[in-house]
Amino acid sequence: MGLRGSEVRCDFGLHGRAEWKLSAQVALFLCAGLFSLTGCKANSDEAHGGAANPAVASAAAPGAGQAGAEDAPAPESTGGFDSKLAFEHVARQVGFGPRPSGSQALAQTQDYILTQLKSYGCTTEVDAFNADTPIGRLPMKNILVKIPGDDSSIILLGTHYDSLLRHDITFVGADDSGSSTAVMLELARLLCAKHGKHAVWIAFFDGEEAMKSWSETDSRYGSRQMAARLAASGDIAKIKAFLLADMVGSRSLHFAREESSTKSLVDLMWATAARLGYSDLFVNTSSGAQDDHDSFLKRKVPSMDVIDFDREQDVPFWHTAEDTLDKISARSLAISGHVFLETVKELQKQ
Repeated sequence: MGLRGSEVRCDFGLHGRAEWKLSAQVALFLCAGLFSLTGCKANSDEAHGGAANPAVASAAAPGAGQAGAEDAPAPESTGGFDSKLAFEHVARQVGFGPRPSGSQALAQTQDYILTQLKSYGCTTEVDAFNADTPIGRLPMKNILVKIPGDDSSIILLGTHYDSLLRHDITFVGADDSGSSTAVMLELARLLCAKHGKHAVWIAFFDGEEAMKSWSETDSRYGSRQMAARLAASGDIAKIKAFLLADMVGSRSLHFAREESSTKSLVDLMWATAARLGYSDLFVNTSSGAQDDHDSFLKRKVPSMDVIDFDREQDVPFWHTAEDTLDKISARSLAISGHVFLETVKELQKQ
């Protein structure tokens, strides 16, 4: 996940204090060894009204799979969004272990995403590229679903699917980035068979996380790559809205209004959430986040970031070995997916 405004922590190699993530699947987990790594991210809230992945058995969160899925609402109550399927997507990603860019585990994740999308009948494009990073040139891969519409306008949805590179702890990122990737997969299942006024594209970005410390050049590799390609092709001018999901599955879910996001989009989604009965979770406070939406905001695309980055209350496990499957709630996945789905419907009316 991205970066937020005042209180900064940076990680510099073996001698710096690093933050990372770990996730647990239903039973056994893949754990990593010790090296040096990774990201610099920051956080502020204002109220306004190529990695190794040696396998190690984890004792964390026994029975997490059952506990996390038991609060799943019926799909008919969330517009067809099946949060049990979404929860299984999180579990499968976590089961691959740490998934930093260039790793074998991320290659497995890519195959999993593409296999799922194929089974839904989605039309997909893959952009394989090499990114120059502080730890060398890394192979990366963006995946883009394209659902045609009646006109040339595009509603773009997105998530990153890589996890933070850590060598000092095992970080498998159940919430960051497993939850948002799962939500986008389930949205693809629902949307790929539909045809609306506007095209709907769903992006799965590689390389959101920093390889050493968060900066304009060490972060958001995949979204910067896709924004540049779409600008070159002229398609970026057709995007009427970009809705980004990041960290959307925690048990203590609350979304603040991300302050750099396009206000009209935030207002639309918050009004949609209120109509659906989720005003207690889409709250009227603000926070700042540097994330993949920045790559599109810089190119004048109306964009918003939906992220729960309340590190005090909701996600104290951010970038730690505690970002495990037991932190994920199927109900939270369902609410996030339901609001995205209904917001897309509202945008289709415009």
